[in-house]
Amino acid sequence: MNVKLEIRHLRLLDAVAEEGSVTGAAKRLHTTQSALSHQLRDAEERLEARLFLRLGKKMVLTPAGGHLLGAARRVLEELRRAEEQVSSLNNGTGGLIRLTTECYTCYHWLPPLLKRFHKRFPKVEVRIDAQSTTRAIDALLEGKLDVAILSSPPKNKNLELTPIVADEMVVMMAPEHPLAQLKFIRPRDFAGETVIIYPPREESTLLQKYLIPANIEPKDVLEIPLTEAVIEMTAAGMGIALVAQWSVAPQAKSGRVITRPFTRHGLRRTWYAATLRDQACSPSLAEFVELLAQPRPSEFWPGTIGLEKVRKKPLPATA
Repeated sequence: MNVKLEIRHLRLLDAVAEEGSVTGAAKRLHTTQSALSHQLRDAEERLEARLFLRLGKKMVLTPAGGHLLGAARRVLEELRRAEEQVSSLNNGTGGLIRLTTECYTCYHWLPPLLKRFHKRFPKVEVRIDAQSTTRAIDALLEGKLDVAILSSPPKNKNLELTPIVADEMVVMMAPEHPLAQLKFIRPRDFAGETVIIYPPREESTLLQKYLIPANIEPKDVLEIPLTEAVIEMTAAGMGIALVAQWSVAPQAKSGRVITRPFTRHGLRRTWYAATLRDQACSPSLAEFVELLAQPRPSEFWPGTIGLEKVRKKPLPATA
């Protein structure tokens, strides 16, 4: 492998691009400005290309530098992840598990699960990456996560999917809403209604699987990312929403909102723990996924359904 640059050059490129100056990058990398300037010249000589232009006091990437920066950051992230995995593989006692879910509300079940997990692996940190909630799959495939909790994973041969729990989707509305008189809600009942969904709409099960194929047009579609806000808007009569029954159970019990089954037979979905198929799986990560899949939904996921009829072993790879 005839690679001209070293890791120190990649860190230099990232730091200067981030800080906008050699001085700022030197402070960030805990070295001297002169040493960093020398490394930059060395990198440019090796590549026979300018990486930065100096505009006043600011260092600006050239097209060549911009192209290299993307690759540099991917390499540095992969190296960091590999180092963390090696650390976690050290007797299985330490390390890091990076976790996200595709729904903010799902984080409520973490405390009891983490309490049990940390009894077995007290030195393993479980880091919640809430910023990846809206792009869980991309973050997982980019190597920025170790496990993602998903209800609608894509068909991807790089993913290992373990079913963990099922839940029921219901239609939520204000008690005085006319649809509250029905025993169940059909897709056509959404016609002319203001529908509240989780963004993005391109991934909305309600829109993409039920309403759009049937040419059913709501009056309006509001994209709201937080379940708490969806509940408040629904209770105020500002729209109706398809939500997980467990996520609105307290409000439904108090009478602030009304829920009805979606379709005559109801709508059930399965949640999965997704990991990368080819990643080195540490004992702590394997145990964490196994703990997720254990049949104790009432403990971790109040109001959900067990998976006695669903295989606990990972699903086969899909193309």
